[in-house]
Amino acid sequence: MATSTYTVKGMTCGHCVSSVTEEVSEVSGVTGVEADLATGLVTVDSDGPVDAAAIAAAVVEAGYEVVAQS
Repeated sequence: MATSTYTVKGMTCGHCVSSVTEEVSEVSGVTGVEADLATGLVTVDSDGPVDAAAIAAAVVEAGYEVVAQS
């Protein structure tokens, strides 16, 4: 199991969190997503390594931007 964290810019409400969570959850290999509105952090759990570009693309699809990954 792998965990990665992304800082997402632009989330301002609960709907934003839901949108990001839904889109990132659809990325192949992702088993869990937790988005924190207060910090802008999105934690992604997966079966193995997940392509960071795929996560970023999912966040963009939701209408937001990944500004950092850790």
